Amino acid sequence: MATTADDVVGVSFEDLGLGRNIATALAELGASSPFPIQAATIPDVLAGRHVLGRGRTGSGKTIAFGAPLVERLMENGGGKRRQQGRSPRALILAPTRELAQQINRTVMPIAKSVGLFTTTIVGGVPQGSQVMSLRRGVDIIIATPGRLEDLARQGYVDLSNITITVLDEADHMCDLGFLEPVQRILRATDAEGQRLLFSATLDKGVAAIIDEFLENPAIHEVAGEDQSSATIDHRVFIVDHRDKIPLIEHMVRRSEKTLVFTRTRAYADQLSDALEDAGIRSTSLHGDLNQARRNRNLEKLTKGIVNVLVATDVAARGIHVDEIDLVIQADAPDEYKTYLHRSGRTGRAGRAGTVVTLIPKQRQRRMTEMLDRAEIKAMMVPTRVGDPHLDNLV
Repeated sequence: MATTADDVVGVSFEDLGLGRNIATALAELGASSPFPIQAATIPDVLAGRHVLGRGRTGSGKTIAFGAPLVERLMENGGGKRRQQGRSPRALILAPTRELAQQINRTVMPIAKSVGLFTTTIVGGVPQGSQVMSLRRGVDIIIATPGRLEDLARQGYVDLSNITITVLDEADHMCDLGFLEPVQRILRATDAEGQRLLFSATLDKGVAAIIDEFLENPAIHEVAGEDQSSATIDHRVFIVDHRDKIPLIEHMVRRSEKTLVFTRTRAYADQLSDALEDAGIRSTSLHGDLNQARRNRNLEKLTKGIVNVLVATDVAARGIHVDEIDLVIQADAPDEYKTYLHRSGRTGRAGRAGTVVTLIPKQRQRRMTEMLDRAEIKAMMVPTRVGDPHLDNLV
């Protein structure tokens, strides 16, 4: 079933079945009325159905599953069972810790509005505070598969009372090798529980999860939310290697926020340093940084301390900064799904955005094939420093 923006004009969150406290919390988050994916899925989630949602990054999926999940936990006096050390009743699985933390920033205030508690269970940070949260008792866990299985093996978390499980960006979890851990986790939850799966693509691993765990799901796809949407302008610049950094310097020399993707950590640091040397406020984000440093660097972009964040693909799924209107791929991705998730950092929630990919001349054929697979139309333009069409970006 496809839902368009016209279908939800004048519809409120309370019209969809959410309580007043939750609707108020959503308004405080800046969501005064539902996006199409939210209007499409919330009634089915509240009805207890399994849901399969397809919509690109930035279409509003977190509220689409987070708000009705909280509402369902409140049914039949569920908000009154908040004893110390209680087992969690809902689980949201995400592929990366950045995305898990981003989800928690949205779901936590919704849950708090009705007296429920969330916690994040992710790797890359000490487990002590996570264990303490579980001992105190939580209602909703937002987790990455590896750390969740680790704490379950240690006996710190009981999944048997999980009645609602969400898999967000299921395709990326499978790409990262989490298919079997996700299957084990789902089998440890209540066999009669509700499952919600959100994914941009439905590849082999995702299909296996759907076949085993989502019997007769309600299927929703948001019309007009694909990457070729008019809200995103895709451009491919064919460049000489020696022109790459000067071209990037030219494009990012502006007041708006820009996200630049590189293939390697070393090049991310090199490019960030080059931009700083050119007087452009920049920082980097990659896997060699510890979690605290990664959080600080992302916060610099969010707060406007820097205008440019240079990142490896560790950031492709976990960044949520609404004001990014330009994504530059300093290194072209190797496959189309990476392209989709990188470009999903801009043009979010219907805003305009531009994606520029820099490639050498010999990569044109591969780039064309990748764009065809992603169903994206982009003009390829030979480009060098000083070309007038560059000024259209700034």
